[in-house]
Amino acid sequence: MHYLYKIRWMLRGLFYKLIFGQFSFPSYIGKPIFLLGTKNIYINRRVRIFPGLRAEVHGGGCLVFHENVTIGQNFHITCMGELDVKAGTIISGDVMVTDIDHAYQDISKSVIDQPHVPSKTEIGENCFIGMGARIQAGTILGKGCVVGANAVVRGTFPPHSVIVGAPAKAVKCFNSQSGAWERC
Repeated sequence: MHYLYKIRWMLRGLFYKLIFGQFSFPSYIGKPIFLLGTKNIYINRRVRIFPGLRAEVHGGGCLVFHENVTIGQNFHITCMGELDVKAGTIISGDVMVTDIDHAYQDISKSVIDQPHVPSKTEIGENCFIGMGARIQAGTILGKGCVVGANAVVRGTFPPHSVIVGAPAKAVKCFNSQSGAWERC
């Protein structure tokens, strides 16, 4: 029976190779719930995305999953600019990542009738993002950042930071001179 799953994965991968900008083997995407702008989605080698993916690339945006990325169930990602999930990153389930904000300055209009505002968003190499986290537009996570469960993250964080809370803040940083984690 196990071989039937592998055959389905391979067939799905061949289909993705046709509709994505890039889909490299051996990668896996479980059954998605919604895909938009697939020609601007690039999946490198050894990317594993479990079922429930909702990926939206709007306008001329570009979404890149670098090598050896693992993503849990019910992942939602939207972009209008270039959004990178760098190599070696692990993203837990029920996480949302975006590089899009909605303008709300004109109070005579509904937010939905106002323009989208993209801001550079990037997840660095070897990051870990905990269950239920929200990575908002304009967030830059340095290499090796750890984001706690249910954190609401916006801003730029240096490499090897532990980021928790809503709104999130860095609570620990790795000091390369002492070789130890310290309070920020």
